[in-house]
Amino acid sequence: MKIIRLYKGESLFTFPDDYTVVDIETSGLYPSSSEIIEISALKYRNDALTDSFVSFLKPKIPVDPFITDLTGISNEMLSSAPDPRDVLPKFYDFVGDDILIGHNVNFDVNFLYDNLLSYNELYLKNSFVDVLRLSRKALPFLPNHRQMTIAEYYGIQTSGSHRAQKDCEICQENYLHIKKALTEKR
Repeated sequence: MKIIRLYKGESLFTFPDDYTVVDIETSGLYPSSSEIIEISALKYRNDALTDSFVSFLKPKIPVDPFITDLTGISNEMLSSAPDPRDVLPKFYDFVGDDILIGHNVNFDVNFLYDNLLSYNELYLKNSFVDVLRLSRKALPFLPNHRQMTIAEYYGIQTSGSHRAQKDCEICQENYLHIKKALTEKR
């Protein structure tokens, strides 16, 4: 069943200087059956970090050990996390009408869109830039276009990955390298 997200922003192939990098950690792969457990948004103006938003979100269902192994986020860490109804509007206000940037960002945007609508009756209308998509154009010779593969190619430190803020930081560095590579080709 295809989900229609009427007011979802559009995917852009552009290189903004002002934007917010987003990443989430979830309890699974599908918004219909999984929950957001961590969210990060790093705001950039003229490609320089100006503000940040990071929060755990308390899930309704305990996190599976696989997710804890992958992310390092335990049920104990989430036990005192704020309710999604409280966190999501703060995220929404933080990003405002910024273009969102992320790696495979459609995944994050879909989760955020569905959760904002479900919990708070808010529509995430922000357009977005997918660094995965940009990397395919800039680095067609790579064996794959996973965020860590791109980071390794550029010599970016990746320890601490699979946590929302660190993944935003890695994505930002990848974005700047790819932006430079593709804009210099013009």
